[in-house]
Amino acid sequence: MPEPGSKKYDTKRARLRKEAEDSGVPDKHANEQANENLQADPHYRSSGPRTERGSGPESERSERPD
Repeated sequence: MPEPGSKKYDTKRARLRKEAEDSGVPDKHANEQANENLQADPHYRSSGPRTERGSGPESERSERPD
């Protein structure tokens, strides 16, 4: 799954931005619109940390049910 900041995400955002500009959306709003469209798509949402270390310091993690 592509996540924000990945090359696939950025490529898709650039395409959507270009399409928005071509359809008449002002340049300064095209990037925001492209990001909103991608973030609304569940395929492009962040899946969260992949490891325990990515969850932050152990003392700051929320309790997990075992």
